[in-house]
Amino acid sequence: MKKLFAILGMITCMVGLCACGEEETAGPANEQSMVTFGEQLVAEMDSIVSEGSIENYASQPEIYAGLLSWESAMKDIGTFDHTEGGTATADEDGMTISVNVIGSSHNATVEIVLDGETGGYEGITTNVHYSTGEIMLKAGMNTLIGMGTVFVVLILISLIISSFTLISKVEENKRRKADAAQASSVQPQQAAAPAVVEEELSDDTELVAVIAAAIAAYEGSGSTDGFVVRSIRKSNKSKWQNA
Repeated sequence: MKKLFAILGMITCMVGLCACGEEETAGPANEQSMVTFGEQLVAEMDSIVSEGSIENYASQPEIYAGLLSWESAMKDIGTFDHTEGGTATADEDGMTISVNVIGSSHNATVEIVLDGETGGYEGITTNVHYSTGEIMLKAGMNTLIGMGTVFVVLILISLIISSFTLISKVEENKRRKADAAQASSVQPQQAAAPAVVEEELSDDTELVAVIAAAIAAYEGSGSTDGFVVRSIRKSNKSKWQNA
């Protein structure tokens, strides 16, 4: 950590010297010095990440973010081999140092941006160099993943919509079964046999007496004690049928 701060202090001094001039780029000597300091910073970052002591710099957001960027890039870089020069440009706003990194799997560039007034870090980023084939492969994979996600979501939506129809059919079948069960439990009422309506004879006493006398005369008896007239019905037969 002390080495890292020492490097930062030297870089701050160099930024101050470069910012005093009116040129947009640092002189050859200053540029080489800044690149050298940048290479030392990259080596120190690799040492910190290898030791697993990144969390010690959590209170310094710019340095902490730079260490996380280096750690993430190491998955593609492989084993850090060495640095191989770089470039440094300075203006009144600050300085940008680019350090070339050589790795076992991929090369990379570490970009260090310094503030022109304070000389403090504005950002440290590690950019891995991929081949054209790898870039196309990643782009294709991202496209496939995106399209696959869209199709999966569309399939899920269609399944949900179709399930609504299935649910309605199930509910309709349940309702029909319930109606059928209720209809089968209700027994049809049998039609009641027509009641024999007996005519009231209380108001037809004279007619009853006449009919009883006629029946008695027809049977040759002089008395109606042998039978009782209980009802009088109208015959629906025609005269020819009665004849």
